[in-house]
Amino acid sequence: MDQHLSRPTWSRQIEFTLAGIGSAVGLGNVWRFPYLCYRSGGGAFLVPYLFMLVVLGIPLLHMELIVGQYMRRGPVHALANVCPLLKGVGVATVAISFIMCIYYNVVITWALYYLFSSFQEPLPWQSCNNTWNTPNCTNHATNSSYSSTASQEFFRNKMLEQTDGVEEAGGVRWELFLILILAWILIYLCIFKGVKSTGKVVYFTALFPYVILIALLINNVQLPGALDGITFFIVPEWDKLLSVEVWVNAAAQIFNSIGIGFGSLMAMSSYNSFNNNILKDTLTICIINSLTSILAGFIIFSAFGYMSYLQGIPVSDLAVDGPGLVYVIYPQAFANMPVPQLWAVLFFFMLLCLGLDSEFAMVEVMVTSLMDQFSQQLIAFFKRKELFILAVCGAACLLGIPCVMQVGIFVFQLMDHYTAIVSIMFLAFFEVIAICWSYGVNRLSDNLEEMTGKRASIFFKLCWLIIAPGLITVILIFSIIQFKPARYEDYVFPPWAQGVGWVIAMTSIIWIPLCAVHTLWVLPGSFMQKLKLSITPHSLDEMSKMAYDERGGKDAYPVISSNSLVTEKPHIQTNL
Repeated sequence: MDQHLSRPTWSRQIEFTLAGIGSAVGLGNVWRFPYLCYRSGGGAFLVPYLFMLVVLGIPLLHMELIVGQYMRRGPVHALANVCPLLKGVGVATVAISFIMCIYYNVVITWALYYLFSSFQEPLPWQSCNNTWNTPNCTNHATNSSYSSTASQEFFRNKMLEQTDGVEEAGGVRWELFLILILAWILIYLCIFKGVKSTGKVVYFTALFPYVILIALLINNVQLPGALDGITFFIVPEWDKLLSVEVWVNAAAQIFNSIGIGFGSLMAMSSYNSFNNNILKDTLTICIINSLTSILAGFIIFSAFGYMSYLQGIPVSDLAVDGPGLVYVIYPQAFANMPVPQLWAVLFFFMLLCLGLDSEFAMVEVMVTSLMDQFSQQLIAFFKRKELFILAVCGAACLLGIPCVMQVGIFVFQLMDHYTAIVSIMFLAFFEVIAICWSYGVNRLSDNLEEMTGKRASIFFKLCWLIIAPGLITVILIFSIIQFKPARYEDYVFPPWAQGVGWVIAMTSIIWIPLCAVHTLWVLPGSFMQKLKLSITPHSLDEMSKMAYDERGGKDAYPVISSNSLVTEKPHIQTNL
C-alpha cells in the first residue's frame, strides 16, 4: 500500500463534493426522471423513487465512497481487492461507462442543434409553414394519431430525418455528425489538460444550471394550466404502484442518476483525504441530485399543463416518449411563451451544461483505466498523453455515428434500454454481493471507523446486509420475468434488434464471469483452495507480492495481481 500513501488528494474537499454533484446531476434529471414520472402515472413514481433513494441510493453511494476512499484506488483495482472473484464488476463499470458516453453525447448533440436553432426568428418549430412539415401538421394537437405538432415534425422530420424503423438505416445526418464532432471537441478541451483546463469549468457547469432552472420555474408556474400539470406530477395514481415496472424504473433511475455501478464516484473518492467525512458528501450528493430531479419535474410538468391547456386535452394524453419529452413537448411550450428565443436558448444551454460534466466523468473512467494499465506502451505509441485522450474521444465519436444516422433515434433507444436499465441492475447486484457479503459489512464498518472515528449506523448495516441485496435481487428477478422488449413510441423492435441489444448489454456484463475464471486460473492450489482465496480480500495483491519477492524484485504484477486486468486511478481532480 506504500505506493498509494503518496496518492494526490483534492486541493479542497468542496471540489470533490461539487465534482460529485456535477457527475450525478445530468441530463437524466431533466429528461429521464420526468419521462419516467409521466409514463408511471405522475406522482405514483415519486413514492418508489424516494423509497429507493433512502434504502438503495444513499446506502450504496455511501458504500462506494467508503471503498474508494479507503482503498485509494479506482473501481477495478478496489473491487479486485475487496473480492478477487468478482473483480470483473470493476471492469464492467468501465465498459458500461464507455458505452454510455457514446450515446450520451448524442443527447448533447441534439441540445447543441436545438441551441443553434433557437436563435432563429421565428423559432423553426413554431409553425407548420416549413418544407419539412406534412399536411397533417397542426399547431394544436388533438388525441388523433393522424395529426402531429410542428414541434414533433421538427424533431422527427427536420433534425432526425427519422426512418420508419430500425430496418431502414437511411444515410448519415451530416449536420448532426458535425455537431457530434463539435460536442466531442468540447469534451476533449475540458479533459485533455486535467485540472489546468477544467478547474473552473466544473464550477460553472455544476452551478449555473440552477440559475436557469429557477428562472424557468418562476416563469412556468405563472402560465395558464400549469397547476394541472403540477397536480399530475405530485398526486399519485395509486394503482400504478402495483406495477413492478414502476419500481424497477425507480431503482434504475436512482442508479443511473447518482451513478451507482458506473465507477465514477468511487474513482473520485479515491482522491479524498483519508479522514474525510464521507457521510456528509454522500448525503449532499444524493439529496441535491434528487431535489434537482424534483425541481425539474415541477418545471417540465408545469409546461405540460400549459400545453394541455392550449390543446384542450388532458395532461395524460400528451404524446410523450423518451427524449421527446425535452425535445418535443418543451420546445412546443417555448413557442407560445413571450420572448420564446430567450427561453429556448437558456433551456438548451442548461442541457448542454448538465450534460458536459456528466460526460467528463464517463470518458475519464475509460481514459485513466487504460493509462494506468498500459501507460508506458501508450505513451511510447502516442508520444503525448493528450494525443491518447484525443484518440479515445475520436473512437467514441466514430462509434456514435449510427446514432446520428436517420435510423439514429432507434439505435439510441436500443442502447439506452439495454445499458441504462438491463446492464446496471446486474452490475449493482454483483457489486453489492462483492462488497456487502463477500468483503463484509463489519469490515466496511471497520474501514469507516479507521477513517472517520465513527462506525456505520445500524440503518446502513441493515441496508447493506439485508435490504439492498434483497431489493436488488427481487427487482432483478422481476425485471427478467416481466422483461419488455425495447420500443420507441408505438414501434416495437424486431427480434434481431433485441438480439443486438442483448449483445450491447453483454459487453459490460460478460466481464464478470470472464474475470472470475481468470482469478481462479491464476490463484494457486486445488479448486477449493482457489475458491477460498478468491473470496479473501487482498489475496491477489498478497500473491503478487510473494511472486515479486521470489523473482528477486522483478515486477510480477502482470502475472497474478489485480492489475492483470485494466485498473484505473483517475488523474483528474476538479474536472468531473
